[in-house]
Amino acid sequence: MIQTTLCYLERDGQYLMLHRVKKEGDLNRDKWIGVGGKFEEGESPEDCALREVREETGLRMVDYAYRGIVTFVSDRWPGEHMHLFHCRSFEGTLAACDEGELAWIDKSALLALPLWEGDKIFLRLLETETPFFSLKLRYQGDRLAKAVLNGRALPLQP
Repeated sequence: MIQTTLCYLERDGQYLMLHRVKKEGDLNRDKWIGVGGKFEEGESPEDCALREVREETGLRMVDYAYRGIVTFVSDRWPGEHMHLFHCRSFEGTLAACDEGELAWIDKSALLALPLWEGDKIFLRLLETETPFFSLKLRYQGDRLAKAVLNGRALPLQP
């Protein structure tokens, strides 16, 4: 399983989102996601989140929370364990990202963006301050086929 991090930086009712439009062959192409990436050798989830946020945004996380683990299973892509972080305190100056366009998006407008269906689930979990969770998302192609939160199947939106 690939090990990755994803972090949602928050300020004034907005999340910093990355519109993935720059990398060829990107499985997230044209989607809006948080910032993060793959672990490097010897990194902990926190090490990876701190490094990826710094590399992709120029910002340094000061106060952040490790919120959950999301397991992705797909008939198209390798399996992935994504370690999810939420950050409300950071410093530095926002820099351009070589993987896409960064933008502060009102949380109320997030679900209207082109997101993965499973991302909508964990964004709701972040918003409701759900304690540390394990979420398993099974995709068939680009379609979310199954979601399991803490061992219990979730109903999927039609």
